[in-house]
Amino acid sequence: MMAAAKRIALGVMTVALVAGAAGCSGAGADRDASSGVAKGAAGVKEKAEGAAPKSVFRAIGDGSTAFTGIQPKQPAVKRLMPGQKPPQFVVFSWDGAGEDSQRLFSHFREVGKKYDATMTYFLSGVYLLPEAKRALYDPPKHNAGSSDIGFNDTKGIRDTLAQVRGAWLDGNEIGTHFNGHFCGNDGGVGTWSVEEWKSEISQAKSFVKSWRTNDPSLKNEKALPFDYDKELVGGRTPCLEGQKNMVAAARDMGFRYDSSGVNDQVWPKKKGGIWDLSMQLVPVPGRAFETLSMDYNFMFNQSGTTQGDPDQHEYWGNQMRDGLIQAFDRSYGGNRAPLIIGNHFESWNGGTYMRAVEETIRTVCTKEGVRCVSFRQLADWLDAQDPATLAKLGTLKVGQAPTAGWSTFLAGAPGKRAAR
Repeated sequence: MMAAAKRIALGVMTVALVAGAAGCSGAGADRDASSGVAKGAAGVKEKAEGAAPKSVFRAIGDGSTAFTGIQPKQPAVKRLMPGQKPPQFVVFSWDGAGEDSQRLFSHFREVGKKYDATMTYFLSGVYLLPEAKRALYDPPKHNAGSSDIGFNDTKGIRDTLAQVRGAWLDGNEIGTHFNGHFCGNDGGVGTWSVEEWKSEISQAKSFVKSWRTNDPSLKNEKALPFDYDKELVGGRTPCLEGQKNMVAAARDMGFRYDSSGVNDQVWPKKKGGIWDLSMQLVPVPGRAFETLSMDYNFMFNQSGTTQGDPDQHEYWGNQMRDGLIQAFDRSYGGNRAPLIIGNHFESWNGGTYMRAVEETIRTVCTKEGVRCVSFRQLADWLDAQDPATLAKLGTLKVGQAPTAGWSTFLAGAPGKRAAR
C-alpha cells in the first residue's frame, strides 16, 4: 500500500484548526431499558439482531461484489416510548480505510468485536485501484491518473479487500472517502460542481465494484459480500471541504447521511435532505478552546506535525483520550446527543492517537445504556423516531440534561400504544 506519509494531504489544510475547525480528511442484548431493541410502538420494522446472512450468493457485474443476503449482526430498530431516556450513541469512524503494513484496520476490527463496537469504515476508492490502471480515474479539475494519496499495489488491494469483507460480515458499515483526496482552492473538492461530485461518487463506486477486472491477478479472491450500490449510503469528504455540492449530488445517488461538516454536541438534523452526522467540537483538556473530534485535529493543535517531540507523545495521546471522554460524559449525563468521532489509520506522533482511540472505545462502549454503532445504524434509529420526539431532543443544548428528568421531558412523546 502507498506509504503512510502519502495517505493524507497534510499540507493543504486551509482552515484555522487552533479554533477547533475542520481536519483533513453492540451486538447482543442492550444493557438497559433506554437502549432496548424490541419492536417499537409505531410498528417500525425490526432487523433481526445477530441474524446470519441468508444462504444466497448472486454475483454482481464481474464478481467483485455479490448479494449474499441481509447483513449479519445488525441491531433491531426501536422507537422511543414516552418518557424513555434515549440511548447514548457513539460513532467511531475511519477516513480512507485501508490495510497496509501497520495493520491498523485489522487491529481495530478486533477492538470493535472485543468491546461491542460497530464502526463505519470510509473506504477510498483508489485503494482498490492498482497503480498500473491509474488512468481509469478521471478526477474533476485534474488530469486522469492523478491522486493526492496515490494508488495501490496488488498486495495492498488484497489485504484491504480481506478487511472490508470481514468488516461487513462483522456488522460494520462500508462508506466512502471518495477517491483522490484533493483539497484546497486549486481544483480541490471544495471547488467541484454538483455534476463533478456525481462523477466522483460514481467512480468511487466503480473501483469497488470492478477490482477483479482492474487487477486480474486477484481473480481468485472472494467477492465483497454486498451490493455496493445499496450498501453505500454515506461518506466524508476530504479535508471536510465541498459539503454543500457533494450532498446535493449524493442525495440523488441514494445517500442517507453525510459526515463532512462541523457540529456541536447536539441532536442531529437533516441538511440538504439527508442526516447531517458531522463531527463535533470537543474539549481539549488544559486548553481554552475546543477542537474537532478527530485525531488529525488534536495532532495539528498539539505538534503541527506528524512527528513531534517524542517526550510529548504520551501526554498528547492522553489529552485526546481525556478530551473525547469529557465530550462523552457531557452527552451521557446531559442531552444524550450522539457523539461522533473520526480517525485515520495512521501512527502520527508514535501512534499515540491510536492508543487514545482504543482506550476511549474501551471506556465508553462498555457503559450501561451506550450503543457504539455505525453511521448507518444511527441513521436507521433516527429514521424510526417520531419527528416530534427528535424536535424535542433538538431543543437541548450541549451538555444540557432535561431539568425535570427524561420521564417528564419526553412524557408527551408520541408512541403510547404498545406494540402488538
